[in-house]
Amino acid sequence: MTKLINVNLKERAYKIHIEPGIITKTGSLISKFIKGKNVFILTDDNVNKLYGETVQKSISKNASKSTLYSISPGEGSKHLQTMSVLYNEVVKAGLDRKSVIIALGGGVVGDMAGFLAATYMRGIDFIQIPTSLLAMVDSSVGGKTGVDLPEGKNLVGAFWQPKTVLIDPEVLSTLPKRELSCGLAEVVKYGMIFDENFFVYLENNITQLKNLDYAVYTEVISRCCELKADVVCKDEREESGLRALLNYGHTFGHAIETVTGYEKLNHGEGVAIGMCIAASLSVADGRLDDVAELRQERLLKSLNLPCSVGDVKPKEIFEAMYKDKKTVAGKLHFVLPETIGETIITEIPEKKLIMTAIRNCCD
Repeated sequence: MTKLINVNLKERAYKIHIEPGIITKTGSLISKFIKGKNVFILTDDNVNKLYGETVQKSISKNASKSTLYSISPGEGSKHLQTMSVLYNEVVKAGLDRKSVIIALGGGVVGDMAGFLAATYMRGIDFIQIPTSLLAMVDSSVGGKTGVDLPEGKNLVGAFWQPKTVLIDPEVLSTLPKRELSCGLAEVVKYGMIFDENFFVYLENNITQLKNLDYAVYTEVISRCCELKADVVCKDEREESGLRALLNYGHTFGHAIETVTGYEKLNHGEGVAIGMCIAASLSVADGRLDDVAELRQERLLKSLNLPCSVGDVKPKEIFEAMYKDKKTVAGKLHFVLPETIGETIITEIPEKKLIMTAIRNCCD
């Protein structure tokens, strides 16, 4: 089963190619982008052991030269010190303005490879080959790149679109169950904010999702990419406010990740808890009904995702939110569901409501 999704931006159009087993055909699928060029493959130590050699060999017939470089896995690598090392490495590898960077990995690798491509020599081409579910359905599509600062996630970055995205659902078989669940948080997000029918599809396919049914995952990944591509095409740089809807759960989730030092929770777990806080806030604000909130909670828990965070002071989460890059003039606007499949962006001036929602999701 093959799915092709077009991302038609004003300055660049590209395709997302989704197909089980596609990773072994990388070289032939991207030949027109890398033929005769110097290619730098960025991956992490875990992915490198599984797919690094496969991808490098696959592109060797077309690239004039290839360099495979691996970083330590996890959010702890996503900072400016690592970027400094990467700039030195691409210079050593002899990359020029016609060279290509390939992101082979999850969200951290994709964000860093994209930022590296966006800033090296004022911008060179890059290709996304996401290997985590979270990256497949979210971070590999849309062109957001960046790194973290101690004060918060993704505070340094750039918009930089890939030349193409290759997605192989079969690589999900090598993910730890926890990582798979983390990606499903972003999947649930799409149903909550845009598509009630998709949300129902997820509710009806919990067993297949937990058992890694590739046919179901191909459909799920495709639908998520379709939804995100549609949003990105309409609001590439988050200027109209439409793209901001994709931040559902992220304002709270990023704050939770920050106060827990990016160690206790994975990104998807933070987003899942953030979605629960956002739904609780929407109920408290008189927008969302209790049944919809409960359906979201049940689906998240069924997919082995947390809905609460322990050993964290609600006040710390509240304060961390105001260091988020989405803060404008000291004010936060929240993405809140009104029903399943429909969301709005609104300011909540009452601190008491926000704190109550946070407390509801703190043990």
